[in-house]
Amino acid sequence: MPQPLDILVETPSQTAGPYVHIGCIPSFAGIDGIYPQDLAESPIADGAKGEIITISGSIYDGTGWAMRDAMFESWQADAAGRYPGMDGADPKVSGFCRFAADKDSGEYTLRTVKPGAVQTRQGQWMAPHISIWIVARGINVGLSTRIYFAEDDHSADPLLSRIEHRPRVDTLIAVKDDQGIYRQDFHLQGDLETVFLDL
Repeated sequence: MPQPLDILVETPSQTAGPYVHIGCIPSFAGIDGIYPQDLAESPIADGAKGEIITISGSIYDGTGWAMRDAMFESWQADAAGRYPGMDGADPKVSGFCRFAADKDSGEYTLRTVKPGAVQTRQGQWMAPHISIWIVARGINVGLSTRIYFAEDDHSADPLLSRIEHRPRVDTLIAVKDDQGIYRQDFHLQGDLETVFLDL
């Protein structure tokens, strides 16, 4: 006999707090010996094909303060636009990384291979991008967004073309600085608020 649904109440939401680091990247939290190294420290192994790039930035709260306890996960295709498990995918690219903002500065760094354009099941082409998931104290539900690259053609990208407020597209575009490092900041609120995705 099915259980009546009116006796179950939703569990209260809770922010990630500092515990997300302890559970997901224990070495970063100062807890050594659980794993030889934290899982998914890099999305690439030595010998990955393509252009090796570095992306750096911070996540800012509504007051403009850099959040120093943010944790990120990234997913991406290889330089040819293939994901792990696809025919011809680069075996040196896992495409997945888990990393944290610096405890003192709030700055994050991601070293990876620049992904290629990816074809959807409907035959459309997504511009090269990296999917990002962010958690931190004060964020009840992880935030999903993307990083695109300024030099690429975004005109046919199915996601970017759906953003009605065209100036907000720029919040997803990483730009190289004088040292050749891509800069991508994330803003939770305000005039520069990043486009977050309901996935």
